[in-house]
Amino acid sequence: VVLEGDVTGGIIPYKNPSALFAYYLGVFSVIPFFPIGVTGFILGIVGLKNYKRNPVVSGRVHAWIGIIVGGFFGLIWTAATLLIIIGIVAQA
Repeated sequence: VVLEGDVTGGIIPYKNPSALFAYYLGVFSVIPFFPIGVTGFILGIVGLKNYKRNPVVSGRVHAWIGIIVGGFFGLIWTAATLLIIIGIVAQA
């Protein structure tokens, strides 16, 4: 009898790639490039919906990190980019 087990102990949500990518994009959204955070935020929402539909896939915490951190830095970098553009246009 072969039992399928989760080798990672549920730490890495490989069955929920949206949550996993949201986590990494959320962490890397510290880098000032706003689409990274926005994408992490969106994938976090998708990953959380996947988790709510099927809790076996795990990834709830990863999805939340993508939503919170990605959303926060996505908002900051988007606002900073808009302020830079407004400053450049005002100079012209």
